Amino acid sequence: MRKQQWIADVGTENAAFLATRSRTAVLASEYRPRDLGDGRVGYDERSLGAARELSEEEEGAITDDGEGLRVWVGDDAFDLEEQG
Repeated sequence: MRKQQWIADVGTENAAFLATRSRTAVLASEYRPRDLGDGRVGYDERSLGAARELSEEEEGAITDDGEGLRVWVGDDAFDLEEQG
């Protein structure tokens, strides 16, 4: 069974922030986004679900609308692309 993963190119500072200092970063490891290096952040099904629970005003919030699945840091939205 292949694990689904969603990846966004958010820049090195944002990837580090999302993985270590966002509200979901304090949860158990299976619910945290992962800094994949090179400015990319990855979410699996559990971490994506946890991030979806954030309100739209919180850093690292996930939206899924006509523009696609995106993660927000400040006023910037980054597209999440499904991998495998």
